Amino acid sequence: MLGTLLSAAGVASAATAATEQAASSGGLSAEIQEQIECVVLFRIPIPFIDGGIPVYESTVVTWIIMAVILLIAFLLTRNLKIVPTGKRQVALETCVGWIRDFCRDNIGPEGDRYMCYLGTVLIYIGTANIIGMFGMKPPTKDLSVTIALALMSIILIEGATLRKHGFLGFFKHLGSPTPIMAPMNVLEIGIRPLSLCLRLFGNVVAAFIIMELIKFVIPVGIPTVFSLYFDIFDGFLQAYIFVFLTSLFIGEGIEEAEE
Repeated sequence: MLGTLLSAAGVASAATAATEQAASSGGLSAEIQEQIECVVLFRIPIPFIDGGIPVYESTVVTWIIMAVILLIAFLLTRNLKIVPTGKRQVALETCVGWIRDFCRDNIGPEGDRYMCYLGTVLIYIGTANIIGMFGMKPPTKDLSVTIALALMSIILIEGATLRKHGFLGFFKHLGSPTPIMAPMNVLEIGIRPLSLCLRLFGNVVAAFIIMELIKFVIPVGIPTVFSLYFDIFDGFLQAYIFVFLTSLFIGEGIEEAEE
């Protein structure tokens, strides 16, 4: 009788543990789904449009990022001197010089033309990826944001090639090195933005999922160390990769146009 009671108690305890584990797993799945899902914060009422225009959380966070970046840019660019005398201006000119050299190395002599756009995208994506540390959802977890960034990049890439080569040259280089490659070259134009947006979106979401799994398995201590990598280093790394690929594609298009 006693053995039966102990066995029943053991089964009940195991069932309770399994239930708690399932509940925790369900909570983790719900949290991941909540982070990926696009939430409408409010709607702008517009006549003749049922329900108005939805404004998503990623849009509001982007507005906040824009305001912060503009404020920092305003403070950093005040009272600049022709010959820098302070550490602020030296640091600022060092960053601008790095972006300029980065564009020239990947694009070529015309890199300065695209420096402002690429530098702005680099700062925005880097800030968007680490803003989760301040309690806000990164806009790059919204697939529509990464799609928009990729579309802007591909328009810039093809526009740079078109500008350098002209209409006839642009369509001519679609058939290089042989006309039989034209379908593949056209397909590549569509694949590039798809790869850009999915790479950025996938890496940001994957980093979040890995961090949540680490917190689920080891809730204290270790997650802080991994957070330094996934929230900071990986966030800036993904921004760098996105801008690097964009500049590389621009350089390839201009180089092909010059041949």
